[in-house]
Amino acid sequence: MRSKAPALLPIFRTRTQGEILALILPDPAREWTLSELAQATGTPLTSVQSEISRLEAGDLLTSRKVGRTRLVRANTANPVTAPLTQVVLLTFGPKSVIEDAFAKLGAEHVLIFGSWAARLSGEPGSSPSDIDVLVVGDDIARADLYAAAEQAEARLGRPVNPVMRAAAAWAQPDTDPLLDEILRRPRVDVTVPTVMDVVP
Repeated sequence: MRSKAPALLPIFRTRTQGEILALILPDPAREWTLSELAQATGTPLTSVQSEISRLEAGDLLTSRKVGRTRLVRANTANPVTAPLTQVVLLTFGPKSVIEDAFAKLGAEHVLIFGSWAARLSGEPGSSPSDIDVLVVGDDIARADLYAAAEQAEARLGRPVNPVMRAAAAWAQPDTDPLLDEILRRPRVDVTVPTVMDVVP
């Protein structure tokens, strides 16, 4: 079955291709194993292998073997890499950027919702103009929350709108109209060090 082009940015062949590039290109010094990429994107290893082979054939990525492990990184010698990095950061990059920026808050859950999550899930529509983030946890200082949002904004080049809810509200989302709406719509779980990664 032929894969559909992602609604978030249909110039890419698949959503997996965009997500892989968004992981690899912004950090050109890092090498990734195929297993790491499969886990990070939630994609079968065989699909990741196919995408990596295409991207390497297109001279966007390079790889080397260490024992039986294939290590992949960005091909910084290709002049296309720098502008493409900005494109994937703006489109498929918000998850990793939000993860980095919000990691120190001590949140129980971090979710991206709204138009970006909807486009990533395949819903058609206009390009997202901002990123909506839900942070669940207690004892999170608002100053730290907004500082994390500003850090993410600086990298993504678009507004990041954080919303905070207490753990008690998360436990009973039907009593909070916003939470209830967020959980009914497409959303993206963001992995942070203290997150349980389970959506009720």
